[in-house]
Amino acid sequence: MGTHTKEDLIAYAPAEDVELYPDSDGKPMAVSDLHRRILTRTIEVLDTYFQDRPEVYVSGDIMMYYVQGNPQKSVSPDVLVAFGLGKKLRRTYLVWNEGKVPDFAMEFSSESTYRNDLGHKMQLYASLGIQDYFLYDAEDLYLPSPLMGFTLVDGAYAPISEDSDGGLHSGALGLGFHVSAAGLGIYDPVADKWLQTPAESATARAELAETRAQQEAARAQQEIQRAENAETRAQQETQRAENAEAEIARLREALARLQTDGT
Repeated sequence: MGTHTKEDLIAYAPAEDVELYPDSDGKPMAVSDLHRRILTRTIEVLDTYFQDRPEVYVSGDIMMYYVQGNPQKSVSPDVLVAFGLGKKLRRTYLVWNEGKVPDFAMEFSSESTYRNDLGHKMQLYASLGIQDYFLYDAEDLYLPSPLMGFTLVDGAYAPISEDSDGGLHSGALGLGFHVSAAGLGIYDPVADKWLQTPAESATARAELAETRAQQEAARAQQEIQRAENAETRAQQETQRAENAEAEIARLREALARLQTDGT
């Protein structure tokens, strides 16, 4: 018999809900390895950022049903963030059980999805009341721009303008989204730092520790060199003093001979 952790004992949805509202639509999580890598990282970065806030739920590629009794009324955001729900594990997101829709949703657009992302899905998210809606085109091939952001204004989505640094700010999350050569970056303007996954943070700490160790080693080597230089100078001073004493002794002997010869 296997052992169970505390997490294993967290209740999921009742069996009847699982049957009526499946936890999968049979579609792949992402259309390519690149999409999957960036999508997974984005969820992990946001989950890590909100890890100390127990009321914030971060997920992605989870079936969200928004009309009770009608399992056809469903959508599966690539990324979602909802405030005020708690971090319990979920198989599905049932809006009537949760009491609200997510505050933030993001889609990773591809050739097969970008039209729906900009059309029906945008209209649906607006009608449901999802505050911020972001789209990202990793290949920069399908959307008008690789990163697009919208916020709900009077029931309709209004485009979010770029910041002075070229990013798009999500008011719902309080975070900035940026496109860079490395992919999709998320910036915390309050802490003035780029968000990272735990693995990235650990790597950064290790690299910083290695850099500091190298700097300490370099400073120690400089101290050793300064000490050696000081020792060399001291030896030189000692030698000069000995030479001076020898010269004085020689002059005294010469003077003594002169005095002796003079008598």
